[in-house]
Amino acid sequence: MDKDMNYGDDYKYIPATSIGSGVGINVLPDLYSHTIQIVNIILVGSSKEDFVLVDAGMPESANEIISVVEERFGPNSRPKAIILTHGHFDHVGAIIDLIDHWKIPVYAHELELPFLTGEKSYPEPDPSVEGGMVAKLSSMFPNEPVNLGEYVEKLPSDRSVPYMSGFNWIHTPGHTPGHISLFREDDRTLIVGDAFITVKQESLLKVLTQQQEISGPPRYLTPDWKAAKESVEKLQQLNPSVAITGHGMPISGELLSESLEKLVQDFDHIAVPDYGEYVNRDEH
Repeated sequence: MDKDMNYGDDYKYIPATSIGSGVGINVLPDLYSHTIQIVNIILVGSSKEDFVLVDAGMPESANEIISVVEERFGPNSRPKAIILTHGHFDHVGAIIDLIDHWKIPVYAHELELPFLTGEKSYPEPDPSVEGGMVAKLSSMFPNEPVNLGEYVEKLPSDRSVPYMSGFNWIHTPGHTPGHISLFREDDRTLIVGDAFITVKQESLLKVLTQQQEISGPPRYLTPDWKAAKESVEKLQQLNPSVAITGHGMPISGELLSESLEKLVQDFDHIAVPDYGEYVNRDEH
């Protein structure tokens, strides 16, 4: 491992999984989503010479991610870059191993960089939040920041995404300060990250069975609900035709537009927990 990079002190394998684990879905010819335990990685691009990886899975999943890439694009294929929607442990779990293996750059929003260069930890997960067993277990999750040193760069300020022609990044904070989603206007394809998800991530049963249900960001790790609501409103206004979320199955068409509309209209009830450390009742 490059000595300038390191995972946080509390980095460890998390024994959580779902029936979707190991399943890949060809969402569009140039868009492939693969579930690592409980979180999705996304490959964007259709040729071996020109593709990127969005997000970097769970701790100790590098070998699986490399084999998914090589299965899709051939032996020794490597992405041009890794684009991060944000830096929570389940989205950067294999990142240092992948950088070591591929020697490629990582891009993230400027406000996310302190959490990716070892400077700053995210707020602690809130195990007291309303929502079920995963929330209660969340204090076990790694929370110390990774340090990617000079391998991480900020995304261009013109909202373009390196090596992802046609896509723009959209700042969708709330779940984290520098959380982004990625949108391609041509076919209205949305890579959401965790701004909204399609499984109730706090519920162990729903995570295990991947029961599809559009929901706000994971409750136990979302400190700013006002910003989270504004981000969902921003994404709904784009009128996406297909959405790949950080957790849960891809969603498209009428089900997507109706579910997003319902989430926006009823955000305080559907997404915001009734109680928890980051819930300010005065705002709702």
